[in-house]
Amino acid sequence: MIKKICYALALGIAAALFAFWLDGRGWLERIEFTTWNWRVNVRSRPGVATEDIKIIVVDEESLQWAADELRLPWPWPREVYSAILQFLSRGGARAVAFDVLFLDHSFRDAADDPLFGEAIREGPPFVAAAFLGDPGGRYTNWPSHIPDHSLNVTGFEAWRGERTLSDMRMERVAMPIPAVATNATILGDVRGVPDRDGIIRRVHLFREFDGRFVPSLGFGTYMAAQSPSRGRLPELRMEGNRILSGRRRIPVDAEGRSILRYRGPPGTHERFQAAQLIQDEIRIQSGERPRLSPVVFDNKYVLLGFSAPGLLDLRPTPMSPVTPGVEVHATMLDNFLSNDFVRTLPRNVQLLLLMVLAGCGAMVIVFSRRVWSLAAWFIALLSLPSAIGFYLYEFSLWWPIVPQTVALAVSMVGGLTINYALEGRQKHFIKSAFRHYLSPAVIDQILQNPQQLKLGGERRTLTIFFSDLAGFSAISEKLNAEQLTTLLNDYLSDMTELILEEGGTLDKYEGDAIIAFWNAPLAQEDHAERAVRAALKCQKRLAERRPEFLERTGCELTMRIGVNTGDVVVGNMGSRERFDYTVLGDAANLASRLEGANKVFGTAIMVAESTWAAAGDGFVGRPIGRIRVVGRKTPEQVFEPLALTSESIAVSLSEFAKAMEACEQGNYEAAAELFDQWTNDPLSCTYAQRCRRLSSASGETWDGIWNLTEK
Repeated sequence: MIKKICYALALGIAAALFAFWLDGRGWLERIEFTTWNWRVNVRSRPGVATEDIKIIVVDEESLQWAADELRLPWPWPREVYSAILQFLSRGGARAVAFDVLFLDHSFRDAADDPLFGEAIREGPPFVAAAFLGDPGGRYTNWPSHIPDHSLNVTGFEAWRGERTLSDMRMERVAMPIPAVATNATILGDVRGVPDRDGIIRRVHLFREFDGRFVPSLGFGTYMAAQSPSRGRLPELRMEGNRILSGRRRIPVDAEGRSILRYRGPPGTHERFQAAQLIQDEIRIQSGERPRLSPVVFDNKYVLLGFSAPGLLDLRPTPMSPVTPGVEVHATMLDNFLSNDFVRTLPRNVQLLLLMVLAGCGAMVIVFSRRVWSLAAWFIALLSLPSAIGFYLYEFSLWWPIVPQTVALAVSMVGGLTINYALEGRQKHFIKSAFRHYLSPAVIDQILQNPQQLKLGGERRTLTIFFSDLAGFSAISEKLNAEQLTTLLNDYLSDMTELILEEGGTLDKYEGDAIIAFWNAPLAQEDHAERAVRAALKCQKRLAERRPEFLERTGCELTMRIGVNTGDVVVGNMGSRERFDYTVLGDAANLASRLEGANKVFGTAIMVAESTWAAAGDGFVGRPIGRIRVVGRKTPEQVFEPLALTSESIAVSLSEFAKAMEACEQGNYEAAAELFDQWTNDPLSCTYAQRCRRLSSASGETWDGIWNLTEK
């Protein structure tokens, strides 16, 4: 028993150190971020100050209203923002912040900027947006014509010590025009830096520039409300791992960042459309009664920002991948007012807890003798860090779930090994105990061969699939963020399901584009056939759902697909800490070019000769011709798969072949007449148009090669 206890304690310490080391190297960070996102989404609640913060959004409807009713294209003149400020001033807003960078003078007329500056001066305390750290920022020193709105921060140099603080001490800044900057109560930094997974969880309350401390936009909104005209700005003091402001204690990390406690999905802070406020201000000035009473904003903090997708101010947060940037600033202000920024455990405390938990896990497993008790302890203990993490979120504490789980898992696996070594447990018993935790078949192969996880690749013959939605940029402009996201999710889910059904490997999504390949990582002798069949299935599925998508969004979706077979390098590529299983090579580039070449011929699927030859006899199709794509000197024979052999098609392949033969022999007039049989067939119409032009051009000949000038 003493030996078991010693082994268990040693194992717990070793497992804790191992998990602590992994966490220190950042290898558990992405998984921990994911668990944090879960906690935020499940446990987020409005705070005590949430109702005191209002948001005005320039959304798609506001842009459309301004264009239709006021004949104002984007960007709006400054007088529009002046109307919003006048409305907020009537309501007695406590402070107003615009998450809008007014870096250039108005394009309207010379009076637009001064009038806007006057509206700022006469309105509520105002926070003007600046961008600290902009490489293209104009200023490297604080400009003399802009008032010094900086914060009073003590203890910063002592706190900084040897830290470089590359993301806190800024060398350049983009500041608003003088009419805005000189009339604003304070400047607010709008620069947001996401975590390494691209999601915004942490923020700086302030940054340093030219020896001055500039607050973030959200924090600046609070400071504006405490402006000298309303009282002396409170002093900030940096001490240890926190910033002190009156009774508030704001925790910060080594880079001076605080972790946000999100209140809920976008829209949790009450939103108002910019168009609504503009209309009501016009009504008030016309002597009419507004629909929205300005009193709604009485003594409230008000932030204005963009939510229209086309204005490019949507940020990924734990709550949503398309959160308006202004809501991040509102969350920071909410956390400050509520004094509940998220705290983290000191590293030494984390290590101690790891040792205690891992030691207990190893001890329990070492002394467990029955299979059912082992399984029960595994489930209970591996669930414990998550349960604690979700519980402590209510107290604004980030309990690290993943390191604790890893330490427990390692210690419990080690405990099973000790059981086997000391008591002679049968090997099949251990396998049985772990059977419920094994990965799927492909992951199992990787576990058996860890070399597959290393960077690098191998040269193999693959069939590569590229697809893209035609005119998707125009479609995206017609939809709001929610509609666009739902449409893409439905479309990509359908197409991915069919690709995986045919044994394909999904490489990546690039917006609406899908890249996939066959014959890796597992060998597939019929990879070309699978790829062509997947392409036909994808087009068929999209045709079935096209009426539904049209009814939902008012947009008709059409897809182009390019498929090529050839030698590429396939494997794990990227950095040592982050890499993807992907393909590189000229064959992949050609597949991409074929997808785009569909535009020239009006076809939906274009496959290279290498793919068509290897696909077998299971398909009905026709030659498109020889094309020379951008970047390649050698022409490529390409084909259009039309259907499976068991399905019917609208075009007579024998008649189409006669038309192609006449075209190749230079009998352009006869070829045009033959192609004209299929007026609803884009490829035939394309050839008919080419043949008629050649027929009318006396003496002009054609070598049959289509030279494409676009990708």
